[in-house]
Amino acid sequence: MKSLGPSYRALVLGAAGALGAAFVEALQADPACADVVSLSRHSQPAFRLEDEASMAAAVAALVAQSQGPFHLIIDATGALTIDGKGPEKHMGALNAAQLARAFEVNTIGPALLLKHFMPLMANEQRSIYAKLSARVGSISDNRKGGWYGYRAAKAALNMVLQTAAIEAARKRPQLVVAAMQPGTVASDLSAPFVPAKDCLTPAQSVAGLLKALDALPAQAAAHFVDYKGEAIPW
Repeated sequence: MKSLGPSYRALVLGAAGALGAAFVEALQADPACADVVSLSRHSQPAFRLEDEASMAAAVAALVAQSQGPFHLIIDATGALTIDGKGPEKHMGALNAAQLARAFEVNTIGPALLLKHFMPLMANEQRSIYAKLSARVGSISDNRKGGWYGYRAAKAALNMVLQTAAIEAARKRPQLVVAAMQPGTVASDLSAPFVPAKDCLTPAQSVAGLLKALDALPAQAAAHFVDYKGEAIPW
């Protein structure tokens, strides 16, 4: 990445997943990136999306280790199939417990990560907080229906990011906040729905997303972009 200058520091949350691991690999290969810290439920320190205390503990551990400030934070967390249950295909499949879990993993957890990790960002120069979202979270782009919980959770996530961008701009005018659509990527998430041969590789998706993030201007609003750098309607 060029827009963050030389010796920028990056943090990847959800680094154990296919896209998270690809982000770590790409950033480690970038000569301009001085350091990449990767966290997941399996790292040390670790965090869990369902456990806010673990997020606070992970931040405290990074601070104690003098990690940061970070110029780029990538949140690659999220799930489509949760507790062995995939997305609802019709209204009759809706149930409260499954909806609650969709929001816990795809909205509430990421919102709390934003709360705890945003303070670790560089404050006086360009920085980027980017979160994996999904095109199906676009209300105006919904043409097929279905997938109620996942769609609603991602739409709610996008609102969290938009609201955070507006607030953060008051003290961090050079901060970019972005919701990212990675495309259909070969991973455990997409495997039940799309053949791998019809998917992007994680490396292809990540290369496009990093290029797109590099070109985004700072503004008092979030961006919603895909891996080609094209804007997605909210």
